[in-house]
Amino acid sequence: MFYNNTYRKALTATLLVVLISAQSCKKSFLEVPVQGQTTSSTFFTTADDAAAAVASIYAGLRSYDQVAFPAIAIESMGSDDAEKGSTTGDATYFTLYDNFTVTATETQLDGFWTGLYVQINLCNQVLDNVPNITMDATLKARYIAEAKFVRAYCYFRLVRAFGGVVLRLHVPTSSDQYNLQRSTAAQVYTAIEQDLTDAATVLPTSYTGADIGRATKGAALALHAKVAMYQKKWTDVLTYTNQVMTMGYSLYPNFEQLFRIANENSTESVFEIQCASISSIADASNSQYSQVQGARQSGGGWGFNVPTADLSNSFETGDPRRDATILYAGETTPEGDLVLTSNPNPMYNQKSYVPFTVPFISNEGEAQNIRVIRYAEVLLMNAEAANETGNTAQALSSLELVRARARAGNAAILPPVTTTDQTALRTAIWNERHSELAMEFDRYFDVIRQGRGTAVFGPKGWKANKNEIWPIPQAEIDLSQGLLTQNPGY
Repeated sequence: MFYNNTYRKALTATLLVVLISAQSCKKSFLEVPVQGQTTSSTFFTTADDAAAAVASIYAGLRSYDQVAFPAIAIESMGSDDAEKGSTTGDATYFTLYDNFTVTATETQLDGFWTGLYVQINLCNQVLDNVPNITMDATLKARYIAEAKFVRAYCYFRLVRAFGGVVLRLHVPTSSDQYNLQRSTAAQVYTAIEQDLTDAATVLPTSYTGADIGRATKGAALALHAKVAMYQKKWTDVLTYTNQVMTMGYSLYPNFEQLFRIANENSTESVFEIQCASISSIADASNSQYSQVQGARQSGGGWGFNVPTADLSNSFETGDPRRDATILYAGETTPEGDLVLTSNPNPMYNQKSYVPFTVPFISNEGEAQNIRVIRYAEVLLMNAEAANETGNTAQALSSLELVRARARAGNAAILPPVTTTDQTALRTAIWNERHSELAMEFDRYFDVIRQGRGTAVFGPKGWKANKNEIWPIPQAEIDLSQGLLTQNPGY
């Protein structure tokens, strides 16, 4: 019986591998000791087993497929903000995404798809097995809610990249459950929203000590707002963001320093993927997010996913976020690193920058957390939803909070937006998202959901009624014996 490649890979792995991967983060809730040759059939029996299984979910979030080359290809290369970078002949397949000539056989597609379904399988193992464990009921409910949050996050990344995908909410228990048809995008969004509703009901508003970094109620509400925004459910976006705005988050004062290791899990952090260097466990120090984007020089990285001239030119005059987002050749960073002019690229992603002198075990920059949802985005979603529902005053207020942090007290730059025209204000909010969230893997999908694909990406080769989504990996279609169908135009 043929079945989806992702679940073949996920289900043939032993739970020992899951437990080893669970050690790969600096937070103790991810540093799970190896349990020996435990198998999945005998594993889910104790509270410690449940803790280890949930820890593996968090550890898996920073896998190569989810944060490195496949993610760059699918979530960044199509935008006008980024291009391949590095040297001319290295990883030339990125160009296929940049100019929209990619076909279904390109391997980064399958890497992204597979990485997320392996992650979904880890969540499903928790959701199917932890309810049957005799343990503290409150902790059990929280573990289940955490797994639902991560599963929703994974399906959101899949549905906005591919449209309708295989919706798998349980670990297969019989042969007829392996090979499934694609669900519609609407069905996938419904499942995502149900998971996030369930999660927000249970998750705490914050954690202390070693638990800092786990999914919170605020994270579930903020992600739900983002999911609703992609469906233009503006009343829901406003409702969820209004709730998050009462939960104690605030903008970190220094935009550039917000992305440094010392300021991880700050008051602006709604959800971050936790990363670390763990000297005693080299395999746990495995995040390559910063390494693959770092300036191509000693201590930097590989130099991929670099900013474009269009991005550099898009910022308003004097906006300090430009220099905080883009690392220019010839620049000396606040930490004292000189970006060499002999590098093959004139610009690099400064948001993924880690000082060149920071020691590492396996990969440059491995200790830097990956910012998934920031409070600034919550404010901008709130502004957009308020504008779409006719609440101009609230839209202007939320937008101004973001601009005020960016101007950092310099009244000569970034003046408050004052227009009350809905169309003009919509454009101002979109422009603010562009400046605030640049190089954070949202621009490509933002432009598409805004209906501006042809206008913004058309010069790169983007075509309407095709490039709104990427092709389904041909390897998955082949393994399904054709049960999976390809997206139009590919």
